[in-house]
Amino acid sequence: MDIVSTNDWSTYLSAQASASASLTGLVFVAVSINLTRVISVPGLVGRAAESIIQLFGVFIFSTVALVPGQSVGTLGVGILALASVFWSLQTFLQAVYTGRRAGHPMLWLISRVIQTQLSSIPFFVSGILLMRGSSAGLYWLVPGFIFTLLSGVLNAWVLLVEILR
Repeated sequence: MDIVSTNDWSTYLSAQASASASLTGLVFVAVSINLTRVISVPGLVGRAAESIIQLFGVFIFSTVALVPGQSVGTLGVGILALASVFWSLQTFLQAVYTGRRAGHPMLWLISRVIQTQLSSIPFFVSGILLMRGSSAGLYWLVPGFIFTLLSGVLNAWVLLVEILR
């Protein structure tokens, strides 16, 4: 298969792009509403950035997959490159947080790392499969989207509600 047919996927990918754009906006609103508290708690700026990177990533992955007429390999390279960039940014933010945790429970760091890995690994698998010529790589976008959206909602909850406790 030389060309990826996203016709069957277009509704799903469009819904993912819309949902992720909406959730990215929610995180921006959550941060702006609680900006003073977000800035005052070590690590929350990074957590907000991770959430924005993840949710905006779903938007980017979806729109890249919707580009018509691209080869399986080209789509795979794009997804793999984007996954690498998004994962690297999040990992960097977590490394910075590790050095500045200031007595926060280790569970906070562990939960962020797990969220990043669960969100990122399916995109790496998708990119590799697509680069190898398998359109089955499109199916690996699904768990990546699901874990990323769950992570984004969890982070939005922290930035909107838990921060006020």
